[in-house]
Amino acid sequence: MGNKVRWGIVSAGRISHTFAKDMFYVENAEIEAVAARQLSSAQEFANEYGIVKAYHGYDLLFNDDDIDAVYISTPHSYHYEHTKQALEAGKHVLCEKPFTVNPEQCIELAEFAKSKGLFLMEAVWTYFLPAIKKAKQWIAEGRIGELKHITADFGYPLPYDPNRREWDADLGGGCLLEMGIYPVCFNYLFNGSVNYDMQVIGKRAPNGADRDVTVTLDYGKQVSVLHTTFDARLPNWGAIVGTEGYIIIPDFFRASEASLYVIDDKVDYFVDNRKGSGFEFEIAAASQAILDGKLETEEMPLATSLHFQQQMQSILSKF
Repeated sequence: MGNKVRWGIVSAGRISHTFAKDMFYVENAEIEAVAARQLSSAQEFANEYGIVKAYHGYDLLFNDDDIDAVYISTPHSYHYEHTKQALEAGKHVLCEKPFTVNPEQCIELAEFAKSKGLFLMEAVWTYFLPAIKKAKQWIAEGRIGELKHITADFGYPLPYDPNRREWDADLGGGCLLEMGIYPVCFNYLFNGSVNYDMQVIGKRAPNGADRDVTVTLDYGKQVSVLHTTFDARLPNWGAIVGTEGYIIIPDFFRASEASLYVIDDKVDYFVDNRKGSGFEFEIAAASQAILDGKLETEEMPLATSLHFQQQMQSILSKF
């Protein structure tokens, strides 16, 4: 492994392109191979990013001795299967969100990775973004006072089509797992309590897939409101409100900036001036954990992934 983790990319889809582009800005990692269901797709991807190996199918990549870790960006209905195959082959794994489609799969994979002594992490890149970490710092410094409200929404219009994977409930489709994972992640980062009263307003498509979900979490002294939908483009902003001030984060899921307000006055501002899309921070952190022999990162442990799974399952059971 040396001083760089050698990565293999599972799938040549859109998100994998972002991963490959941002790898250019990571010093402790490099891409060794890419695999896709069609060899032509893998070859085109490899040629675009100067990757040495392109595989037809994933088994050859999993069994390549020159690969230390794999990044899995297949549809989430395949995350369990592909993650387990990679772990069985002795590879460390960074798997896109949502990590699995239910808590049971999450528990099994976490226990299996631990038994194999392998690193495993859900790719919640938001947690590694400098703007998000700056917001955490402001809160730790007491700059917004006592936490009172959190709001987060994430939605894009996706016309109903029961033949699309995103709308197929049997394949883990629906707006909550597809996009609502982001508001769930955001809220848990700033309020990690698991003690709350929950109310849900949800709407389903004709085939039963969830299409619009609003969640209110009452923690007693603090309330969170989360919203996700396939029906409209939401603002996709996050806000953390306290008794003394509040933080606004535009496009919080890919946050590049954060603003701190007191009443109507902006009193502090942060922008990260990053060179990539933002995946580079997550890749570097995961790679360093692997190089250090760690099985998890401090920012995104598997216990947090399990909380996401349990909360999303609970939300879906409410309507």
